[in-house]
Amino acid sequence: MKVILPDSSELELPEGATGLDAAAAIGPKLAKEAVLVRSNGRAQDLRAPLSDGEPIQILTTRDTGDPDALYVLRHSAAHLLAEAVRRLYPGTKIAIGPPIENGFYYDFEFPEPIGEDALERIEEEIRRELKEGRAWAKQEVTREEARQRFLSMGEDYKVELVDTADGEISLYTQGDFTDLCRGPHLQDSAPIKAIKLTGLAGAYWRGDEKNTQLTRIYGTAFYSQADLDAYLERLEEAKKRDHRKLGRELDLVHLSDQAPGMPFWHPKGMVIWNTLEDLRRRENAKRGYVEVKTPLLYDVETWKTSGHWEKFRDDMFLVPYGEDRTLGLKPMNCPGHMLLFGSDLRSYRELPLRYAESSTLHRNERAGTLHGLLRVQHVTQDDAHLFVTREQIEEEIFACLDFAAYLYDLFEMEARFELSTRPENKLGTDEEWDFTEGALRSALERRGIDSMVNPGGGAFYGSKIDLHMTDVLGRSWQMGTIQLDSQMPARFGLTYVGEDNAEHTPYVIHRALFGSLERFIGILIEHYGGAFPVWLAPVQVRVIPVGEDHRDAAKALAEKLGEFRVEVDDSDETVSKRIRNAEVDKIPYVVVWGDKESQDALAVREHGGTQSTKSLDDLLAELRDAARV
Repeated sequence: MKVILPDSSELELPEGATGLDAAAAIGPKLAKEAVLVRSNGRAQDLRAPLSDGEPIQILTTRDTGDPDALYVLRHSAAHLLAEAVRRLYPGTKIAIGPPIENGFYYDFEFPEPIGEDALERIEEEIRRELKEGRAWAKQEVTREEARQRFLSMGEDYKVELVDTADGEISLYTQGDFTDLCRGPHLQDSAPIKAIKLTGLAGAYWRGDEKNTQLTRIYGTAFYSQADLDAYLERLEEAKKRDHRKLGRELDLVHLSDQAPGMPFWHPKGMVIWNTLEDLRRRENAKRGYVEVKTPLLYDVETWKTSGHWEKFRDDMFLVPYGEDRTLGLKPMNCPGHMLLFGSDLRSYRELPLRYAESSTLHRNERAGTLHGLLRVQHVTQDDAHLFVTREQIEEEIFACLDFAAYLYDLFEMEARFELSTRPENKLGTDEEWDFTEGALRSALERRGIDSMVNPGGGAFYGSKIDLHMTDVLGRSWQMGTIQLDSQMPARFGLTYVGEDNAEHTPYVIHRALFGSLERFIGILIEHYGGAFPVWLAPVQVRVIPVGEDHRDAAKALAEKLGEFRVEVDDSDETVSKRIRNAEVDKIPYVVVWGDKESQDALAVREHGGTQSTKSLDDLLAELRDAARV
């Protein structure tokens, strides 16, 4: 057999060779440092056989920032955690322990509850394991062998996983600890140079509150102590920037148990909200979108037609209506826009028809999953649905990508694009999916966008491009989405009359670029640390009169700055205290007015400490430039 290396050269190997065999064939140093192989873009264990003719990439301990290399490191670290817990707390039952973004976790059922103080003890035991050294050995077994093994150990959760697992069953052993696992894992523990347990949480088995509540231990691991130190520093900075904390401190927004997952927006928070809404409306109008408004409630038959009833019924709020009808609060806008399009006869001359709606949606999220503005039940999307002909698809997707790039550049966040392909529960034929995935891929290539592939990550009705943004702390956030759908318009019986006078089914592009406004604002609060750029800041200028005699002049100055969001702080606090308050409130510009100040010589302080003297005209010009988007 042959495999293709990253430099396009071919490597000949014996039939059934593994990634580790390929590394050894290239050189002993590579084999020693190898941690994972990427085969045809998919990460797999070094011990798994390769396929003939596939391109491969061998990841090593030097690929410290590669997501797949970190994934396998953290997966192995999670198994060390499970081994340590089993040894320190006899009788503990182990559940699942996957890698996650920025770390890993493992769920346990302890005989007695543990607290945060246990983490240090467990971490010390993991360090002992690392000092002794561990190697991972993979073994494939029959389902019955695995079942009996875990039954004899009293591992009820593993037995349930064996009974419900698809495909082959494999075990991984390190030291005297064996776990049910598909992998991949490191060859040995030597690459794990830094590990930290970061917290405890409750978690229901399989996410169902009807099941046993387990204890979830979170941790992270890196290829170097320096990388861990940098991560912990970012973590501390993230705590300072927590949008829930800053939202309260800056008087923007708060949440209450009286309306779980449904934010209360304060006046200053609404300034940010409305600024984003104004931006959305302005840019939509430039790009040929028309604003619409559709109902919040629909008969469940509508949701059955759209396919959402089968897929999202448990996530919907349902309302009895009359004696024998049930309405569902909409968790998304798609069905309403389908009904709107279908309310009249349509011609090809009307297409593309671009509906835009910033509408309130409701999603019945489990209580344990709610998290500030990042996971809410009251959702507002900058939604749009573009009804297009087959020939218009690529151009419209290209325009959506261009729109997304423009918006994300405004927030100085690096954008990343991910092509999510057909899921297992897809609607429609493989031929239709081949076409829609190809159209999205073509638009990405045309714009010169490098994108990752997320196999099986598409919506049930269509493939999609997920839009990710990286914030100032290096965290990646999944934001908007561009989805191409041939299923839902057909299910609603939508048609248009083509140039050939025959009826055709339109394609629909589902498009949200902010995603949810609630979540987007939460991310922006953390990205900027509450210090918003001038154009987005709830208060752009604060004027501080030095004494009582200066209040009228300060108010007159505020009037001259009236095209901006200005307030006067004429409280009885000292001037220095009011300046400190403005800094804490992260006001972009502060103007202090006293005996020495005039319109030709204003004492201006910018957030962060820069001080200068400016004329009123210069300040106005600077503000206009900073507030322009």
